[in-house]
Amino acid sequence: MRFGIIGAGPIGSNIAKKLVENGHDVKIADARGIERLEGKKLTGTPVIVEDVIKNIDVLITSIPFHALPSIRNVVNKVGEEVVVVDTSNYYPQMSGKIEEIENGMVESVWVSNHLGRPVIKAFNNFLAYTLEHHGTPEGTHGRIAIAVAGDNLSHKKIIIGVANVLGFDAVDSGSLSDSWRQQPGTPAYCTELTKEELAIALNQANKEKAPFLRDKVMEKLSASQGAVSIQDIVKANREIFNS
Repeated sequence: MRFGIIGAGPIGSNIAKKLVENGHDVKIADARGIERLEGKKLTGTPVIVEDVIKNIDVLITSIPFHALPSIRNVVNKVGEEVVVVDTSNYYPQMSGKIEEIENGMVESVWVSNHLGRPVIKAFNNFLAYTLEHHGTPEGTHGRIAIAVAGDNLSHKKIIIGVANVLGFDAVDSGSLSDSWRQQPGTPAYCTELTKEELAIALNQANKEKAPFLRDKVMEKLSASQGAVSIQDIVKANREIFNS
């Protein structure tokens, strides 16, 4: 398959690396200019953002949440047959508060509105370290799963297949309006669950409590002494629902 990725941070670059290793064609761009990619160790072909959308099957956006509206003019030119994937998460501590989301709008619904087209929500509910190091072959006992939400069933099926290539099982978490179940502050977010466990976690999510629990996890990690490990982050996210 042919992929375009906007964003060369930990998630975007690791997805690119794994896709190329599995024989897929990948172009990667930085929305702020190709010069931003200079000096980075990237797998895939660095291109300008206008070229990343040409002749592709899947477009993955992996840039800060608040910056997504800035690429609407690029995404607008992507054909309807191309799967557009949103990997972002809303943290008001980083992006500033967005009134619509604070008032209850689902994060990826906001993204879809600002990009002007439907999206699939995926690759947002695990950490970059997990993506890079914890993928396993299909059928492995205890294989970690990710959640995939969206309104287009065929597009979701494609991304569930991509997740498998990257080393992860996937759970269809419903429509885009249901994607709040995999947002920060829910039991499905950064808890490294199996497919069966993730399905249960998605059902246990509480939309009203999620922003409070998200901030509680952030406060707990910020108060930690010294460096915060991957194990600390997963533990903090798991414990917040059992406290």
